[in-house]
Amino acid sequence: MSAAFLPTRSLIRLSGRDAQEFLQGLITTDIEGLPAGEARPGALLTPQGKILFDFLVWRESHDLLIETEASQREALMRRLTMYKLRAAVDLTAESTEGVTVFWGDEAEKGAVKDAAFAKAGIVLSRVPGRQAEGPEETYHALRADVGVALSGHDYPLQDAFPHDVLLDKTDGLSFRKGCYVGQEVVSRMQHRGTARRRLALVSGDAALPASGIEIIAGGKTVGALGSVAGNKGLAVVRIDRVGDALARGLPFIVGDVPVKLTLPEWTGLSFPVEAQEAEP
Repeated sequence: MSAAFLPTRSLIRLSGRDAQEFLQGLITTDIEGLPAGEARPGALLTPQGKILFDFLVWRESHDLLIETEASQREALMRRLTMYKLRAAVDLTAESTEGVTVFWGDEAEKGAVKDAAFAKAGIVLSRVPGRQAEGPEETYHALRADVGVALSGHDYPLQDAFPHDVLLDKTDGLSFRKGCYVGQEVVSRMQHRGTARRRLALVSGDAALPASGIEIIAGGKTVGALGSVAGNKGLAVVRIDRVGDALARGLPFIVGDVPVKLTLPEWTGLSFPVEAQEAEP
């Protein structure tokens, strides 16, 4: 069965006449351009442009729903409330626990389609609550296979820029709408092409070690394992160091396992393979 129940996901409902305008001015996602039936990734950033909270957002009738990790929900609601001021917005923690995801032949059972997976060529839908009993691990294995990042699994909050985890490639980062928190930093990265880290696919000849183990090439750390599923995984890596190692023909090692690093094909990105010294 191509389905999984994600018990650690939770929902926040935003309602009221100012809900769309309120969220549009805060987060990375273009809410005004968000179509019905589609869940898009997004983030609330620090003023320095790093991800403070990550989530998915979609429409439900006149309201907006944010899906995030249960461990983040209370803090995210507090932060949103700080920005609320006099806006006509109500923030409610939904009582429904968990989210079910469907893909493959089961995809039509979900309420909204996930835009990040769609970019990777996978039709995956989401619906609040327990609608199936599939194991959560199968969902994380799918993420590791196609390159969809998740905080807490692949990167710590307040450490990564949106570009690092491909939000610029999954409709999770807008460069056309007005200002939002951290917008100047990420716009500058986009227009100057200065993103130094990217989410990479990791594949090994044997089962990969645990998350958090560093990936080494030529004695230098290029990144650390995030999600792991057998011999596949994800890692946010320094693209300059990976490119330098590739140019010099250096192997990549995680623990004692040789691995191959690739950028997800659907992103159109490639490592800068040049015979030059990587930045320190």
